[in-house]
Amino acid sequence: MKSLKMQRFLKRCLDVAVSGVLLVLLLPVFALLSLLVFLDDGLPIIYRRRVVGLNGTFDAFKFRTMVRSADSILAASPALKAEFECNFKLKQDPRVTRLGAVLRRYSLDEIPQLLNVLRGQMSLVGPRMITEAELGKYGAYKHLVHSVKPGLTGYWQVHGRQNVSYAERVAMDVHYVNRWSLSMDLRILAETPGKVFKREGAF
Repeated sequence: MKSLKMQRFLKRCLDVAVSGVLLVLLLPVFALLSLLVFLDDGLPIIYRRRVVGLNGTFDAFKFRTMVRSADSILAASPALKAEFECNFKLKQDPRVTRLGAVLRRYSLDEIPQLLNVLRGQMSLVGPRMITEAELGKYGAYKHLVHSVKPGLTGYWQVHGRQNVSYAERVAMDVHYVNRWSLSMDLRILAETPGKVFKREGAF
């Protein structure tokens, strides 16, 4: 069994190698999706979501999937705002554009996060990416969120995704952090493509 220090080193090497290769290979896809987002709803093309990471907060990059007035739409509807504050997700989200719905369904909106992985802000595999507003949901376990990098994919993504409650999401993140190993990451990476193509729990 490799030491944890060596496993973490290999994890970072894997992050750099895979994200670097994918960014090159997916450059035509990146360019095409950027054009489609622009044609569908104009600028900005990239949405910067402020999230919690290992060394504080950072901007996670995503293709914009919501209308530009998304915040005002949420603020104007107490029912939508209450639902969002419960799970930080809306199953029937009126703010999502037509193209955005397709991008989300196949997780294509997350391609720009490969840049976050290459920069060392995220990892290919890790806990869910959350905002500071969500930290309260983690209760006594919120310190774990600051102990590792959030992942492009993770234990939650291959074990239910949006089909599980927020409490179950937290439990899965805690399980991942406490039981982490490089072999666990490799298993999650191997399972992720199938989950994406099946669109399990994606909305």
